[in-house]
Amino acid sequence: GCQFTHGMVHNVSYTGLPLKVLLDQAGVKANGQWLLAEGADAVAMTRSIPLSKALDDCMVAWAMNGEALRPEQGYPLRLVVPGWEGSMWIKWLRRLKIGDRPWEHREETSKYTDLLADGRARRHTWVMDAKSVVTNPSPQAPLKHKGPNVLSGLAWSGRGSITRVDITVDGGRNWFAARIDGPASPLSIVRFYADI
Repeated sequence: GCQFTHGMVHNVSYTGLPLKVLLDQAGVKANGQWLLAEGADAVAMTRSIPLSKALDDCMVAWAMNGEALRPEQGYPLRLVVPGWEGSMWIKWLRRLKIGDRPWEHREETSKYTDLLADGRARRHTWVMDAKSVVTNPSPQAPLKHKGPNVLSGLAWSGRGSITRVDITVDGGRNWFAARIDGPASPLSIVRFYADI
């Protein structure tokens, strides 16, 4: 992942079991509406996930990029929730529970909420909207000369594929399309480049 400097994102391949298969094997009926996922970390990170999402494309993973998860990645198991914010991806997974409503844990009421213009907080915002980050130039790689340079970065969306990235270098007065490197795969990061 890119960690703090470049947006705390990652684009990797996980190995695991689809959560739907695990829940089916456990005899879970789809009459519940919510899944509780709890981690075994010190704060017992806990999130409520709509059961429809859990049965769609979520996974209980034990490996990343062909290697067993490391402790900092959630070893031995972590929940993978494609396209949704990272706080839903519970590491050190220790418990799953089905219920009729969200559990309203602290991460769902006082943290990871969206503050609205009127001062109220919106809960249960999960899907990652289109986002991008410029990786060059950056504080670690500043422009060393005036004149032609290449701006580069990453773009992603939890709602589908990134097929276009527009760039402005003058505060939004003029925009132009960047070059996208590689195929546009759903929920995957794409690299973009622009000559500036």
